[in-house]
Amino acid sequence: MNNKSVAFTAPHYAASQVGQKILEQGGTAVEAMVAAAASIAVVYPHMNSMGGDGFWLISEPGKDPIGIDASGTAAKGATFDFYKGHTAIPARGGLAALSMAGAVAGWHKALELSQDWQTAIPLAELLAPAIGQAQWGVEVTQSLQDASEKTFEALSEFEHFDQFLIKGKSLKKGKIVKLPLIANTLSRLAENGLMDFYHGEIAKDLAQDLADAGSPIELSDFKDYAVKKVEPLTVSTSVAKLFNLPAPTQGIASLLILALFDKVKDQAKSDSDFVHLLIECTKQAFIVRNQYLTDASRLARPLEAFLTEDELNKAITNISLDKALNWPHEAKQGDTIWMGACDEQGRMVSYIQSIYWEFGSGIVSPKTGIVWNNRGTSFSLDPQHLNALAPGLKPFHTLNPAFAECLDGRRMVYGTMGGEGQPQTQAALFARYMYQNKPLSHAISEARWLLGRTWGDNSHNLKVEEDLPAKIIEQLIDRGHDVAIVAPCNELMGHAGAIVLGPNLLTAATDPRSDGKAFAPLI
Repeated sequence: MNNKSVAFTAPHYAASQVGQKILEQGGTAVEAMVAAAASIAVVYPHMNSMGGDGFWLISEPGKDPIGIDASGTAAKGATFDFYKGHTAIPARGGLAALSMAGAVAGWHKALELSQDWQTAIPLAELLAPAIGQAQWGVEVTQSLQDASEKTFEALSEFEHFDQFLIKGKSLKKGKIVKLPLIANTLSRLAENGLMDFYHGEIAKDLAQDLADAGSPIELSDFKDYAVKKVEPLTVSTSVAKLFNLPAPTQGIASLLILALFDKVKDQAKSDSDFVHLLIECTKQAFIVRNQYLTDASRLARPLEAFLTEDELNKAITNISLDKALNWPHEAKQGDTIWMGACDEQGRMVSYIQSIYWEFGSGIVSPKTGIVWNNRGTSFSLDPQHLNALAPGLKPFHTLNPAFAECLDGRRMVYGTMGGEGQPQTQAALFARYMYQNKPLSHAISEARWLLGRTWGDNSHNLKVEEDLPAKIIEQLIDRGHDVAIVAPCNELMGHAGAIVLGPNLLTAATDPRSDGKAFAPLI
């Protein structure tokens, strides 16, 4: 039982236990998050990896949060000429592995901030749990089995992918998968420091393995990579000041949904109205996102401009209580993990880490065991496209960790995996908790919805879990929503989590749709 005033939540119980243990021994929220980030890269290898990206929001009491963009840029060699003969960047394989992995550099940058707070826990101690997990083996969860089965045909023939198979077959729940190469890589990082990933022997190994797989990434891309401290986007509502990350993330969409909903919430006289209005606010936010969001260097307008009162008031004129806006649009996909932490000093972390699709590009480095992301497939090979491929630029990211400072003194970190669903799920859980005053666990566990296409599905409909009350579903259909019913407690809806700290309050929750666990004291 946890009697300390610390909390941790993650979509896999083993990673959550790792983070919580660091907190209970007096570690900072950042140190706990790095330990858990390494752990979840082992125990949830279909969702994230050291070969992926990360984004941080770090909050100290009484200060605005700090953002860290640890996402990768396109390799210098990732040019139109390199992809000559292709109409689109392949989704898997060496050609899909075109953007640098920033997650480990993000761990390093965050730990630098943490060292200013108090004496640091040695890196070897933070990475030890993940090393042990990789050595002794990972128990396959249902989520990992599903991802393995889903990707088997596409990835099983890739050279070196067999570390994520058992005797050449897809993974089965309850079986044990050992990852000795990843254990060795984490041990090398523990000994030589995290930046060995970019400037040392690990960088050389990765660069050679990626080149052998046909990736445009070279050793110079590792050496030149740097994370960025960024100023979060923010918007104030009637209940909270909300924070999220700027381009290239879809943080703007998350903020817009809640800022718009805050203006129309009083129109909701029923649960059906409540859900309908959240969906309609989502559409307005996605219109902005799809039209403008790209690498920060080529934004046509500052994203802050869309959060002004004038722009918000214009957008709500397009929202009807009685009728759904027609909705075909370009959907964004992706799989990832979100985790939250709160330490004894009230410092909080909202963190997200991803390799994009399940198992990313499918390219596994034979020297390190690291699976590389395929985030660069978000780039277009059309030179006129908003997200046209260009060396040194960042692709569009669905990733966005959220943080809120509530007017009543509560502070909240929250987030989810789920690509297109991330801002939608964030809005649902926040609105249920703050406006409907539902317990945090209920705000996350209750039936949800997802507007837009998911991987392998070309429809743009509104997917609704079947345990959403029948009356709400009927009224959504009556208003013109193209509703498709899916099974309850569906992983399609993401793996959400949240921690709330307030006067005489510290609570945490995780999603029953995940394999996660939340730790918080009994107050």
